Amino acid sequence: MPRVLSGIQPTADSFHLGNYLGALRNWVAMQRDYDTFFAIVDLHAITVPTDPVELQDRTRLSFAQLLACGLDPELSCIFVQSQVPQHAELAWVMQCLTGFGEASRMTQFKDKSAREGGDAASVGLFTYPILQAADILLYQADQVPVGEDQRQHLELTRDLAQRFNGRYGDTFVVPDAYIAKETARVVDLQNPAAKMSKSLPTGCLFLLDESKVIEKKIKRAVTDSVGEVHFDPVEQPGVSNLLAVIAAMSDSPIAEVTENFAGGGYGPLKQATIDVVVPFARDFAVRVADLMADRAELDRIMDEGARRAREVADVSIVEVYDRVGLRRPS
Repeated sequence: MPRVLSGIQPTADSFHLGNYLGALRNWVAMQRDYDTFFAIVDLHAITVPTDPVELQDRTRLSFAQLLACGLDPELSCIFVQSQVPQHAELAWVMQCLTGFGEASRMTQFKDKSAREGGDAASVGLFTYPILQAADILLYQADQVPVGEDQRQHLELTRDLAQRFNGRYGDTFVVPDAYIAKETARVVDLQNPAAKMSKSLPTGCLFLLDESKVIEKKIKRAVTDSVGEVHFDPVEQPGVSNLLAVIAAMSDSPIAEVTENFAGGGYGPLKQATIDVVVPFARDFAVRVADLMADRAELDRIMDEGARRAREVADVSIVEVYDRVGLRRPS
């Protein structure tokens, strides 16, 4: 089976609906058709100031949420990035192949460093895309699920793989983007021009929030003055967002969902959104709580996933060190 790798950062206390509909649900569906590797990328999380205790807690909680979403450790290799030291080893080799100007052109660094305050941004934030390339190449991934904001990073990964292969001989698979047939793009409930993000909490539906909090956010979702329900992301982005959520959560065609609200107002649309999101989030929170209650078992699954990941990663790093002329520990 073709191999797929993807990861998610443990930078919030809860995954949000955009994470689930935009990525995690597709990861679950891929497990039986692909050789899947999914990581909690905690090394990426420390590119900005992070509380150590909070990071440990969020890493464990994020891992539990992956399992609660439906990822199966029997079908997928699910692991924590920092438990696989080969990530950092390969990242250094790849940094030595990356031009400074090439790294400088990464648009996400420009955006994130602006938020961090320019000179306050870390070198780790600058080299973040190179570590991401190492994450992918280490497992010889054939495909990588990416959103629009990550396409530039995947192109860098492809360039580095080809550069290494050209200089040292065929070593890495050059990965392609995995494009899901249907992926719901969920935007912010208060600002439909922005994607749903933990950085905009008032318009973000966190899956571990209490039901009344989720319900209140949906009721306050921005709509418009048109007064009729149409699926038109340009002219009615807020209304279209709610329709997209209902369609995705109910596995229904968007046209069929829109037709159900023809002639109606926005009140019934918001209530229907509540009716599909709240029960899902409630059940999800229960599954997460059950997993977190047995810490020893959760840690055992984490350690086993890391062991499996290290076995695969070590094959790559041994070959890389040999080709580059480096020595591995005896």
